[in-house]
Amino acid sequence: MSFNPFVCCFCGIKKIPRLLSNRYLSLFNSLRRMHNNWIGTHDGKFHCDEVFACYMLKKLPKFADYTIVRTRDQAILDKCDVVVDVGGVYDHRTKRYDHHQREFKETMRTLTGLDFDTKLSSAGLIYAHYGKQLIAQIIGIESEDNPDLLRAYERLYKSFIESVDAIDNGINQFEGTPKYQLASTLTSRVQYCNPAWNDPSLDPDKAFSRAKEIVGEEFEEQLLSRIWQNSCFSFWRSFLGKNTFLNWKRKWALKEKIFVWLFILMMLRRWRLQAIPISETSGFDNRVKIPWMGARDKDLEEQSGIPGAIFVHTNGFIGGAKTKEGALNMAIKTIEQG
Repeated sequence: MSFNPFVCCFCGIKKIPRLLSNRYLSLFNSLRRMHNNWIGTHDGKFHCDEVFACYMLKKLPKFADYTIVRTRDQAILDKCDVVVDVGGVYDHRTKRYDHHQREFKETMRTLTGLDFDTKLSSAGLIYAHYGKQLIAQIIGIESEDNPDLLRAYERLYKSFIESVDAIDNGINQFEGTPKYQLASTLTSRVQYCNPAWNDPSLDPDKAFSRAKEIVGEEFEEQLLSRIWQNSCFSFWRSFLGKNTFLNWKRKWALKEKIFVWLFILMMLRRWRLQAIPISETSGFDNRVKIPWMGARDKDLEEQSGIPGAIFVHTNGFIGGAKTKEGALNMAIKTIEQG
């Protein structure tokens, strides 16, 4: 007689046939814990996109009490209230969010109007439909039309979620062969949570929950670091004349033209001068380079004519001086020579 885990979960059977596979054992345990509402996703090896999708749904009050069940049994998926990354259907009205079907071509542009053309994964689909609610829930803003929330919604997709969509859909970040391999990404950290084939304590559901925690922690950290609760005016007002940390790169990288070229930052009892990058992700590609690249101490003082000059990085993006006056002088001379 065949074993039906779906029937057994409602019959209250506690003993499970010895030869039951780990897949059905995991499914049985999930089903036995079920309440009235279910979020369905596929079993087997899990990936960042459905883990992320499940985290986002469970974070919302509407879905917080739903039970996640992992299966490819269509009869069980049909009984789920929400299904992500499996089932071959995308339909927001029936809460089906798969992206593997051949005809699926949705992007953030097609669903939200935002300027992103990367094909969505299940993570992007859930974010497109529920992302604003999620951000409002986490940061405690009632209106989803709040300007800071809308900026965060767009920036989080660009900086955090789009890569999940792209990787899951096999879209390379660039053409050609990478010069080096990234040691760790969100996708790889989720992948490492999958139990090894020879793991004696194999429990895919626990591993999935751990991966969901990792994704959730990183997402919320990104959100809280990127939410812009101040206008540009208040940013400038807070910047002028204050000795405090400010996330200045993101603000200034937005401006196509700006009259302030360099930034003074006090650190470790020394003053540092840093060039503003062309964009937030351009690294050493700056709007101006500080001259005297690679020079230090007396050699730098002689070349620059600035007493107390300490160093200039070999790429010219940052320099240091013993005093505020020295750093300011370095900025002035850089602008004059630039």
